[in-house]
Amino acid sequence: MKLTVVGGGSTYTPELIDGFARLRDTLPIEELVLVDPAADRLDLVGGLARRIFAKQGHPGRITTTSDLDAGVQGADAVLLQLRVGGQAARERDETWPLECGCVGQETTGAGGLAKALRTVPVVLDIAERVRRTNPDAWIIDFTNPVGIVTRALLQAGHKAVGLCNVAIGFQRKFAALLGVAPGEVHLDHVGLNHLTWELGVRLGGPDGANVLPKLLAEHGDAVADDLHLPRQVLDRLGVVPSYYLRYYYAHDEVVRELGSKPSRAAEVAEMERRLLKMYGDPALDEKPELLAERGGAFYSEAAVDLAASLLGNGGSPVQVVNTYNNGTLPFLADDAVIEVQARVDASGAVPLAVPDLDPLYAGLIAHVTAYEDLALEAALRGGRDRVFRALLAHPLVGQYEHAEGLTDRLIAHNREHLAWA
Repeated sequence: MKLTVVGGGSTYTPELIDGFARLRDTLPIEELVLVDPAADRLDLVGGLARRIFAKQGHPGRITTTSDLDAGVQGADAVLLQLRVGGQAARERDETWPLECGCVGQETTGAGGLAKALRTVPVVLDIAERVRRTNPDAWIIDFTNPVGIVTRALLQAGHKAVGLCNVAIGFQRKFAALLGVAPGEVHLDHVGLNHLTWELGVRLGGPDGANVLPKLLAEHGDAVADDLHLPRQVLDRLGVVPSYYLRYYYAHDEVVRELGSKPSRAAEVAEMERRLLKMYGDPALDEKPELLAERGGAFYSEAAVDLAASLLGNGGSPVQVVNTYNNGTLPFLADDAVIEVQARVDASGAVPLAVPDLDPLYAGLIAHVTAYEDLALEAALRGGRDRVFRALLAHPLVGQYEHAEGLTDRLIAHNREHLAWA
């Protein structure tokens, strides 16, 4: 089995490598290729990756290359974890929206749109090159904004499934609070990428007893603290929103916070500097503890599980993924991409049935899906008017003066990445 990671020079990659090494019985990789245009980073990450495999006794071979076509040749699955424009672009995404009084964040709002515009054309080019060399390969997208990128891939006819670590993070956290094994916890996870709610927490399987009321009653303070939301919000909702919902439920508070401290991008850039220095130490043969602060917790375990299922090598039969709606949420078009539990096997992902949603959640899902429609159109076709329409449609923008100002700033800060600008 051959897997290729595009964006293999990411500081995330040792988390992925650690999972591949630990879970080699689930996903028996014979060859792992790390592809990245940044040769210096790739050398550091590739060296550590080989040492991790060696320490844990993994027999697989790890190679590195900056040649995308060579790297994806013959791959059974290609995992995308790239960041067009690097941390410098992320820094801009998190700062210029604040100038208009809007949330500055790299995956949602105006910053998320900028990332989508930079990313979709690049990902589609990569996917087309994968298809030319191996049309049977699965593409697993971890590149944000996952929902929009996955939809672009699916609409272009690629064998693609989107992956996010939010659900597996909640699963592990809830399992620890409940004192059970993670595999015992199943989530009624519903929504769009970075716009989800846990409507139920079930023990033993998708049809198990719902212990969410017990969880909130006994551990609501801990859950609320992790989400940076007041406990009474969780009690009134009776569900657990993704931490990304704070951008919607506490927009003005978040804008004030973001304007009063260094950006997350600046923190991550410094963390990456330290991590890359560690990765260059020939004595290091495990992922460093600092990597846990980088984000992406449990990403490797989710990726292994998904790849194993798609490649017919076992894996959990039910997983939270991003895939076509296909009637699951009746108020959305079939080709909307949603993030829900799905049955996953070698033929792809089929969403499980979802109960009727409270309008409080359905309305926001429909609203953000409409924005994603316009965002994808802007990413595929370009043009100032399309960017403006997408921004005006986003519930974190929604005012024409903000949309005008954000459109000008988005184009100015991303011109080098926009072929039409």
